[in-house]
Amino acid sequence: MAQAKNEGEGSRTAAKAYNDKTTAFAQSGRVEEQAEKAKQSLANPAEAADLKAAEKAAKAHAKGEDPAVDTSIRR
Repeated sequence: MAQAKNEGEGSRTAAKAYNDKTTAFAQSGRVEEQAEKAKQSLANPAEAADLKAAEKAAKAHAKGEDPAVDTSIRR
């Protein structure tokens, strides 16, 4: 089995795969459908609480919010 090439800081291969899949999803015509599903999830109090708890847990592992992110537009 061949060993994966170390690409150093950041992975161009992973970045390309992410960009390709993100572009494919954006062009798939499913964006509105998925946005509506997310909106419905947030409208359900139990599901919204679960999602907020998961977000809080994920942020607990983060080094901090990206200063470029505009948090004033959040819910």
